[in-house]
Amino acid sequence: MSKSNVIRYDLIVQNAMLSVVRHVLKETQENGLPSDHHFYLTYSTTAEGVEMPSHLLEKYPDEITIVLQHEFEDLKVNEDFFDVTLWFNNVPAHLKVPFKAIRAFFDPSVKFGLQFNSVEAEEEASDGNSAEVTKIPVKSASKDKTEADQEADANEDNKTNIISLDSFRKK
Repeated sequence: MSKSNVIRYDLIVQNAMLSVVRHVLKETQENGLPSDHHFYLTYSTTAEGVEMPSHLLEKYPDEITIVLQHEFEDLKVNEDFFDVTLWFNNVPAHLKVPFKAIRAFFDPSVKFGLQFNSVEAEEEASDGNSAEVTKIPVKSASKDKTEADQEADANEDNKTNIISLDSFRKK
């Protein structure tokens, strides 16, 4: 495991979200779809490990959204990918989709969805290039500071990307 100067929270969160998708698909493999649940899965058709018929790849050269609802068979979920057979214009097609290729997952029956970074963006970030980090402004909760002091603290936190935990500690 290579050491880095930055904890890659973005990749940790993305892997956790992919675990949710893996778990839901595994449950579906074992028990079928409960109630009105069904899934829209969008994935990159150019990602490493994706397997699909050439006529579909020609029609969807960048990404495709598939629906797991009524007409799918042979769903098999592995640690790194899933296999499924779907019908396109009454023609069965075997698909192999690595989880890292998934860009979006949505279950409209409960309005639950997840959005993932594209494969290309993740590969760029893992090549050692700087990753986009979400900065969360935190204002001091101290009642002793004026509003201007609190705003200055928040601006300083944004510049340095350091969040003081002192205001959350019991005194």
